[in-house]
Amino acid sequence: MEKVLRMEFENEFGSKTSISIADPKASLTETQIKAAMNTIIEKGVFENKNGPLISALSAKIVETTEVAYDFA
Repeated sequence: MEKVLRMEFENEFGSKTSISIADPKASLTETQIKAAMNTIIEKGVFENKNGPLISALSAKIVETTEVAYDFA
């Protein structure tokens, strides 16, 4: 099972931007995630074509399970 931390931000022009991080720590808390997102915003770590990130909207840890079938 693969886990990804998906953080969603709003940029300067009101568009949503997502940043995904593979394999987040199992002990990661909501407070730590929010603090990291605020640091990303404050330090201007990421910017896209619609300008800098200005607010944290949401975060979630997504788990996926891959099932493969080989018919060769």
